[in-house]
Amino acid sequence: MKTKNKKLTVSCFLLLLICLPAAFCKGVTSKVTRHSSSQDFLKGQTQDVIIGSRGTIQLSRSAERLIKQIDDVWSINFVVVIGDSVYIGTSPNGGVYSYSPTGLKKIYSAMLTAGLQDANKPDANEPNDVNVVKQDKRLANEHIFAMAADVSGRLLIGISGQRCVLCRLEGGQMKTIFEPNDANYIFAIAVDKTGDIYLGTGPQGKIYRLDSMGKKGELIYKSPDKNILSLTQGHDGMIYAGSDTRGLIYQINPKTKNAKVLYDSEQQEITALLFLAEDLYAAATTARMVQQETKFAAKPIQAGRPEEKQEEESPDGDTGGTKLQIANTKESAGESPAEQKTPPVRPPKPTQASYVYKVTKDGFVTDVFNENAVFFCMTAQGDNILVGTGNDAQLFNVEPNSEQKAVIYEDKQSSQISAVAAAGDDIYIGLANPAKLLKLGKALAKEGTYTSDLIDAGQPAKWGKLQIEADVPKECDVLVSSRSGNVKDINDPSFSAWTKLVEVTGPVQLDCPAGRFCQYELILRSRDGKASPVVREVAVASTVPNLEPRVESVTASRLEGPAKAGVFKISYDAKDDNSDKLIYKIDFRKAGRTNWIEIKNEVESGNYEWDSKTVEDGRYEIRVTASDEKSNTPETKMTGSRVSDMVIVDNTGPVIEGHKIDKEGKKVTLKMTVRDELSAIGKVEYTIDSDANWLGAMPDDLVYDTTSENFSIVAEKLTAGQHVIALRLADDVGNTTYKSFDVIIEEK
Repeated sequence: MKTKNKKLTVSCFLLLLICLPAAFCKGVTSKVTRHSSSQDFLKGQTQDVIIGSRGTIQLSRSAERLIKQIDDVWSINFVVVIGDSVYIGTSPNGGVYSYSPTGLKKIYSAMLTAGLQDANKPDANEPNDVNVVKQDKRLANEHIFAMAADVSGRLLIGISGQRCVLCRLEGGQMKTIFEPNDANYIFAIAVDKTGDIYLGTGPQGKIYRLDSMGKKGELIYKSPDKNILSLTQGHDGMIYAGSDTRGLIYQINPKTKNAKVLYDSEQQEITALLFLAEDLYAAATTARMVQQETKFAAKPIQAGRPEEKQEEESPDGDTGGTKLQIANTKESAGESPAEQKTPPVRPPKPTQASYVYKVTKDGFVTDVFNENAVFFCMTAQGDNILVGTGNDAQLFNVEPNSEQKAVIYEDKQSSQISAVAAAGDDIYIGLANPAKLLKLGKALAKEGTYTSDLIDAGQPAKWGKLQIEADVPKECDVLVSSRSGNVKDINDPSFSAWTKLVEVTGPVQLDCPAGRFCQYELILRSRDGKASPVVREVAVASTVPNLEPRVESVTASRLEGPAKAGVFKISYDAKDDNSDKLIYKIDFRKAGRTNWIEIKNEVESGNYEWDSKTVEDGRYEIRVTASDEKSNTPETKMTGSRVSDMVIVDNTGPVIEGHKIDKEGKKVTLKMTVRDELSAIGKVEYTIDSDANWLGAMPDDLVYDTTSENFSIVAEKLTAGQHVIALRLADDVGNTTYKSFDVIIEEK
């Protein structure tokens, strides 16, 4: 009976409190940094490993560079595999080459060393088995944008540019079989089940059909778009076409030549079309978009995932591998995952994303993949879709049913993956700027490296243990190395050397020196190239010494209103780099004195109301001391304090210093000096004989601005007899004093 192995489970527990040398610090705060999403991992660097959209790291396929160099070729635009030969179409000389186990052969180029080459005559001086093509002295404006195999397995080549023709490779020679008289470009070639050949052209957006012999060419549809960029045939016999400028998908009946728009995308170009089962998939892009750094960011990952098929368990329980796990810890403040929202079926108009759309046989459209990149090419391998992009030259593997996406190859030199073809278990990749031809085999790379982004502890820290959550099959290993430093620049020479590689079979103590920043490097190995470790999460513990709290501001403001007379609100802001719980002690002292007097201790809030009537008037300082004793031991607790600007306590109203009353008939003039000890004079009012309407008085200099002001209050037309002049004197903070004077007006 055929069985599959199931991996063993080994639990690895995270060390949360790390013992540190006494010389390093007295108190500690431990922190665990977790990398578990594609956004986390894509900040690092990869070599021969792939990052999955759901946050996994695993070995990529082994990559073999088939062609070392092709002079005067800037881009491989198309790749076709026929038998043991791989054919490539290039720009700018319109070159066609074949690659086989015996080497590279030039089939056609628009330019020879001595001049133009006849399309039907091979170059007698050109070797048939070369890996480096000689440099041409001139460049010709011809391009090979489309190729295909006809029903007999012969190569069809669309030549665009200076001339626009469809050629077929017969007996090693290129023969022209069709030349549209109103086209400059052949962008797409499709061959249906009967052998008929379809061409998508530009710049007039026409579709032509030829019979299997390449004869009887006829126009079957003329679109209002400039170019037809992609073609394919469906199971229903219909021809499907993707356009340029408006990004439309057409469905065309080749018998009646009637067409309808199947889908109007929000992008400008439909660069590729293919069928998987009964569903049509379309790559839609906008070539002018600006590449963004964040991957998998065009659409948030939906919570959960479709159920996947489970491997059959081995009846004897033999697993042949290890499963590493990370101990559960509480989430740190601010690290709760953002709420994910399910996107609408039809996405809003994007500004920079390219999409792969699925169009069902009933015409319903959903997007199965999107990315901030230009989609140049697309093909299928089994039930998966391969998408080649720029300008980071990445090849994505998309599993439409399981919603899994991963970068399975990324080129560090070239700018675009401009062509891709699948043949069995192999994938052939054509690249541009510079041009290269690669083969990704079924076997995995024997070794791959993932180097993380910097982990910032905020302060110089002791680095603890690293853990991974991973499946490590038999014949596979995961190793780790680390380094540390105090500069937020991974290229700074002050970083420590990478530590010796250690196999990860449980929590691994990081031996890098204390520092603010740490970087880890995972080495994934597969001895047989058949299976890969799959890392789902990495957790790194760090410990920062206890640091004293910082009181960053202290203010005291007098509150308004009769109920709050004399009350000051003392406010303060404090921070603690260890995120310790803080309590506060509030003291005061009068200006000129040295000793502090406690107002309140163990205050937990960020402000306190102080009744200043409990002290004499004067100038005072307020000191706030923050303590982290609630989160530390008596030996490790620390404090930090800050003193306010000078606070004026003034609970006494102004007084009259000297006055004089002059009488002249029925007129009385009261001259006086009003003074306050600490505050400016704010307002002086008077009333005569208890009149309810108080009258305002102005200083003699007409400005209230000092602690001493002179006033002249004149009362006229007083009747004979005794009168009372009542005064209400207030300083600028509202302290009020009342005073009255008696005057007698004699009868005449």
